[in-house]
Amino acid sequence: MAVPAVFLAVFFLYPVGSILARGLGADGLSRLVDLPARSSFRSVAWFTVWQAVASTVLTVVVALPGAHLLARRRFRGRSLLRAAATVPFVLPTVVVGGAFLALFERLGLADGPLRLTRTAGAILAAHVFFNVAVVLRTVGTFWEGLDPRATEAARVLGASPVQAFRWVTWPRLWPAVAAASSIVFLFCFTSFGVVLVLGGPTRATLETEVWRHAVFRGDLASATALAIVQMAAVVAMVVVTNRLQRRRAVGQRVVRRVAVPRASGGLLAGNLALLVLVLGLPIAVLVERSLARSQSGGWWGGLTLDHYVALADRVTLLPVSALEALGNSLVFAVVAAGLAVLVGGLASLVVVHGRSAVARAFDLGMMLPLGASAVTVGFGMLIALDEPPLDLRSSRWLVPVAHALVGVPFVMRIVVPTLRGIDVRLREAAAVLGAAPARVRREIDLPIAARALAVGAGFSFAVSLGEFGATSFLPRHPDRLTAPLALFRLLSQPGDALRGQAMALAVLLMVATALSVLVIEGWGRRGSVRGDL
Repeated sequence: MAVPAVFLAVFFLYPVGSILARGLGADGLSRLVDLPARSSFRSVAWFTVWQAVASTVLTVVVALPGAHLLARRRFRGRSLLRAAATVPFVLPTVVVGGAFLALFERLGLADGPLRLTRTAGAILAAHVFFNVAVVLRTVGTFWEGLDPRATEAARVLGASPVQAFRWVTWPRLWPAVAAASSIVFLFCFTSFGVVLVLGGPTRATLETEVWRHAVFRGDLASATALAIVQMAAVVAMVVVTNRLQRRRAVGQRVVRRVAVPRASGGLLAGNLALLVLVLGLPIAVLVERSLARSQSGGWWGGLTLDHYVALADRVTLLPVSALEALGNSLVFAVVAAGLAVLVGGLASLVVVHGRSAVARAFDLGMMLPLGASAVTVGFGMLIALDEPPLDLRSSRWLVPVAHALVGVPFVMRIVVPTLRGIDVRLREAAAVLGAAPARVRREIDLPIAARALAVGAGFSFAVSLGEFGATSFLPRHPDRLTAPLALFRLLSQPGDALRGQAMALAVLLMVATALSVLVIEGWGRRGSVRGDL
């Protein structure tokens, strides 16, 4: 119990508390009170909210047909489609930004009267790409568990497919749609890398403004005031999301699995075409751009591996080569995954076997970093961990610690349901045979939970590999540059050579995270792994 509690207190509660203390002090409080009177703040706050609302609506509209296909139709490659649709969600945000920049350049939308770069439309499109998997998995899983007999009865009584969906399916499906929408809204509201890469300086959200004030302008007071507003909004959204998730859980009934019909050719082709257009086209163009001889050439300008080879060479823009930065990211991801498994596994034992009040406190407390803004966490570490005995800003391992903070909730969301799903009779039989509680956990709980821990480690690895928000505050030594930061710097500069290297680095990051997802899908569908993920 002590290890997870200390980990959370030192690396999350203390940094966030430092932001609150600084922001609610005399000078900070005056900045906070003055924010509503500033037109720049109102403009940023309005853009943050409306782009999140628009992104959420578009994501639900695009993803609902696919959720129906996965839930109510049978076809070859169904599991593969579910796994492939999940890949964009775990891609590094700067990779998503790079993919859409490549797409706009390839389609001639980078400049001119139809320019999409540095526009709100680019941000909305990337958010849809990024969050379709949330709706597919959340709504699709819920939809699959709904009893289809009510809809079939409505059809027998003469209702058209649209009427049956509107009056029978939709009211029962709404709790899952609302829960998924709240999660998507939260992700879009706190989006950082996508807005920074595709929006540029003219499209700012609260998240990017905290970063700009702290890193570029050195105005910590304004950054702190904005971070407090951001935290208050995120806490409110997390409360709403949790309530909607509980409504979803109450509304879902476990029904006997029934045979689902095969998908018709038209339905399957239409859904696949939509998903390929939304999810596949940006990835395909990104790969093509990484292999193109000229970033401004046509579709058939010739292919080459020169951009991948050039990743081993250091360019003036970077303190180390892009390949070294990728190596740093891989090392940090392995360490972060190990920390997340250790802390999350121990916390899961407390949640499952601890006293009721302590279990609830741990369950809530360890979930807080997942709902908090990554930029806020990184900013808190920057201003809090700067004095002995916690002068850790120059420590090499602060980056994987920050990544592990986000990985721990993923581990717990998988391990806790798995532990709770263990048949209590196994433990009772072991106790009757004389096994001590510690041996019961070692001989029964650990072997069953091992696969869940491996899946959680995979999620933590993928999240760490692409983490950009908190990391943008933390590296204090040039040789510790991570791949997402290197990619952001490469994308921010003009030139065919740098853009080609950026695309190549983005593809390597994409491949690494995609492999993690495929491994997770394979392990998660075997054995007794359970959980929200």
